Amino acid sequence: MDIWQTTHQAIQLLFSGDTALWGIVGVSFSVSLLAIAIVLLPSMLIGFALAYGKFPGRWLILSLFNTFQSIPTVVIGLLLYMLLSRAGPLGDWKLLFTQQAMILGQILICFPILVSMMHAAFQNSDRRAWETSLTLGASLPRAFMSLMWESRFPLLAAVVTSFSRIITEVGCSMMVGGNILNSTRNIPTAIALESSKGAFAQGVALGMVLLVLALGLNFILSVAHGKAHLRTN
Repeated sequence: MDIWQTTHQAIQLLFSGDTALWGIVGVSFSVSLLAIAIVLLPSMLIGFALAYGKFPGRWLILSLFNTFQSIPTVVIGLLLYMLLSRAGPLGDWKLLFTQQAMILGQILICFPILVSMMHAAFQNSDRRAWETSLTLGASLPRAFMSLMWESRFPLLAAVVTSFSRIITEVGCSMMVGGNILNSTRNIPTAIALESSKGAFAQGVALGMVLLVLALGLNFILSVAHGKAHLRTN
């Protein structure tokens, strides 16, 4: 394998508008963005409740969410596979090897990450923003929006971290998606498949997409961190 020749072919694939390549990229982004969008508000509300609420079992719930973060994605995929297979209790839904199953898997992966990180964001926020809003007669949704604005940088970090986690995971997507071309094949599963076949050009091209994505997300986090640092000084 000639590394430079493979890299050149990968760059050609990226800029030639290869439909197969960009179709895979489209599946990855559409599935992961939809998974994040579905779970974002519930995660934020739960994180807020765990940070500001006082009820029995609060720390047990938080401990469970922290524990769920460490479950391997392939285990989540195995659980969903058993639930969604024809012999499983949810087999009638016929979701196995569909994008909907991949979205469900990615929701289960990113949900505990979002809750834990958003809990930390609200826990470290200035409670006076919440209390002052309520004292001035703001409604609960408006007070919550004020608190979100005060915590916007760590909340953004939670979203970016969760998105980068699910768009690069391969175990769950492979098991419940099936890696079907033009349907459920996403960037990580395509890289694994192409590398196993010895066809490295497409794998390298998709790896470049992930690299650019990682650089972009890190740039966003760096800018957010810099603005948060300026606010505290």
